[in-house]
Amino acid sequence: MEVLIATFTTLFSVVNPFGAMPMFLTLTDTDTNAERTATALRSCSYMVAILSVAFFGGQYILNFFGINIQHLRIAGGILLMRSAFDLLTPGANRDRVGPDALEESKHKDDISFTPLAMPMLSGPGSMALCIGLIRPTYADKAMTVLGFALVAAAAFLILVSSLRLTRLMGRPGMAALSRIMGFLTLAIGVNFFVTAVKVLFHVE
Repeated sequence: MEVLIATFTTLFSVVNPFGAMPMFLTLTDTDTNAERTATALRSCSYMVAILSVAFFGGQYILNFFGINIQHLRIAGGILLMRSAFDLLTPGANRDRVGPDALEESKHKDDISFTPLAMPMLSGPGSMALCIGLIRPTYADKAMTVLGFALVAAAAFLILVSSLRLTRLMGRPGMAALSRIMGFLTLAIGVNFFVTAVKVLFHVE
């Protein structure tokens, strides 16, 4: 249960489904409620698949390229800290895709895999986090994947409720929420970075 809770709380702030709400609303503005629900469900299902592949296959990829797991954690920590600063800085560009990609996405028949599932919900930061997770037992691995599914379920509920949440919270509320998620992501990135440095330099 501790592994499940740790996975959910750590990953949720990095995935930050609230940050995907504006793009989701923009790209589905002409869809019916049923179509939006189906798009959100597919996106969250793809997210679980992407994170699971990163979790189970990441170590093999690192071994292939000769990358130490602690090196990945340092890089992932830096990436998470950079993303967090983008969320914390007023006026910073918080879009996870560029304007050209956004315009191209408007003409796609299905946006559930890209850009919603990747990179909006399961971007480089969340994949690096999943690769860096070490779960020694099969039970812990199962709890970790279940944690992925719980994050996806929460993201699904947030996306399908995005219209109501946006109207309820307004711009100030969304900005405050963005800063809270940024602060949590910053703390996770610092923890990732410091833990890896301690292991590399044998610091107690």
